[in-house]
Amino acid sequence: MFIERFHKVGGTERPNIGMSEINSRTRGLRGGLGRAEYLCAMSHSTAQVDVLAFGAHPDDVELSAGGTLAKLAAEGKSCAIVDLTRGELGTRGSAEIRAAEAAAAADILGVSHRENLGLADGFFEVNDESLRKVISAIRRLQPSVVIANALNDRHPDHGRAAALVARAAFLSGLVKIETGSEAAPEMPWRPRAVYHFIQDQDRVPDVVVNIEGHLETKFKAVMAYASQFHDPQSTEPETPISSPEFMDHVRGRATSMGRPAGFKHGEGFEVRRPVGTESLLDLI
Repeated sequence: MFIERFHKVGGTERPNIGMSEINSRTRGLRGGLGRAEYLCAMSHSTAQVDVLAFGAHPDDVELSAGGTLAKLAAEGKSCAIVDLTRGELGTRGSAEIRAAEAAAAADILGVSHRENLGLADGFFEVNDESLRKVISAIRRLQPSVVIANALNDRHPDHGRAAALVARAAFLSGLVKIETGSEAAPEMPWRPRAVYHFIQDQDRVPDVVVNIEGHLETKFKAVMAYASQFHDPQSTEPETPISSPEFMDHVRGRATSMGRPAGFKHGEGFEVRRPVGTESLLDLI
């Protein structure tokens, strides 16, 4: 089983990584260098986190929930990212390059742990194998809140990932489903809530998170994926997200999501079940 991990031990302070440094390192990787300078010692994390964000591909989380995670990390909350696939079918870059970019982006956001489950890009299904991998991640990291892909989107992997994670979040609480090993069984754990971020398609959010003051950190993390987005020196084929206008779209989405909620910038999320509260005053 392929599992690749990035883990940062202790604290939430983020290193000051400049874009020129990110770009120079990822260009080096495109030239054939190894990933060692990017990827930390990848321990098997069982540390409990507050929020666990799943993405079908590396960069999904940064594009749609990067501001939310950056804000949580700045507030001292513990966050982790689990990428379901390596994005190996992407037109630009490679799985190896994107692994390095993902590690750099995790550093920028301040997340405490990142791993990749190695499911097949474009071909993973909601089946026993994939469910058990996601259940294991949830049980090991024991999040209060899970964030997942859009309920429906242009890329079919996104909606399928949403269904996979939502189902696994429920099943992970069932005692009779066994994961881990006989020597180290993983205990049942069910997150208190699952929120689905909004991606390419315009959808009406049920919840909007205020990310004012964290938008630039989000963009810095997004641009760590230098292989995927606009690079005037790139000779790779153009894609829907590699044009210079795409970043204008992402920035505009943050403005349009925030405005109805009274925020300068926001990120929207949908839920499958109603959001509960003890008092309407808690929602002000």
